[in-house]
Amino acid sequence: MDALKKVKGWAASLTDVGISLIALGIVLEVLFKGAVPFWSDVSVIENVTNIIKGLSAEGLVGLVAVWVLYHIYKSK
Repeated sequence: MDALKKVKGWAASLTDVGISLIALGIVLEVLFKGAVPFWSDVSVIENVTNIIKGLSAEGLVGLVAVWVLYHIYKSK
């Protein structure tokens, strides 16, 4: 059981780092008006928008997926 708790802790930490990096990417793209000097081919805002569009295109299934992801994140 201790191993599972460690893995869960690592997963939560990695999730926090990932969310922080996504937020940083969005802020940098807004500040640099979409052209971040060291991220020539990466568009965080476009990728997030595409994910949201993909989930919304799925209708109820997309809403359930967002709900599940929210509760998983919230429960940590």
